[in-house]
Amino acid sequence: MWKKEDAKPQGATDNITAPAVTLKVPAATPASAPSSSSALPVSTRAAACISQGIRIKGEVTGSEDLFVDGLVDGKLNLMNGSLTIGPNGTVKADVYAREVIVRGKIEGKVTGRDKVQLWSTGQVTGEVQTDRLAIEEGALLKGKVEAGRQPAKPSETKAAATSKTSETAALSSGTAAD
Repeated sequence: MWKKEDAKPQGATDNITAPAVTLKVPAATPASAPSSSSALPVSTRAAACISQGIRIKGEVTGSEDLFVDGLVDGKLNLMNGSLTIGPNGTVKADVYAREVIVRGKIEGKVTGRDKVQLWSTGQVTGEVQTDRLAIEEGALLKGKVEAGRQPAKPSETKAAATSKTSETAALSSGTAAD
């Protein structure tokens, strides 16, 4: 009987722990609740949240996942994190992240090291640079796009080929002399 009651508080503790992360910004809970129900896989991963009604002007840096449903004006740099712009989010900034998911609006240079996803409600105005780009029907993209892996520079390729050719020629001439 005690074990069953002990199991209930542990389950309740787990449920309290996850929302506590979003409670760091008091307005996050009411504003993020409707958007998280429509996109559970996206917002539940986010360790930090800038909710609707919050405005940030300046530079935001970090290495964790971030969910933005408010307004950010400046720079966003999440080296190893994922950035999700919620449906109410507006970002006027240069963005650098491992993965960028756009459900709201971004204006500026967007660099998604691994992937950039534009949902049907997403709008990007500016430059997009990424390895993989996914655009749903209805999304808006205005600007320059560079998608796919960058091939090795021709000068590096020629230098590597020249050094291999020189080594092969040196080995060939040495074996011919024997």
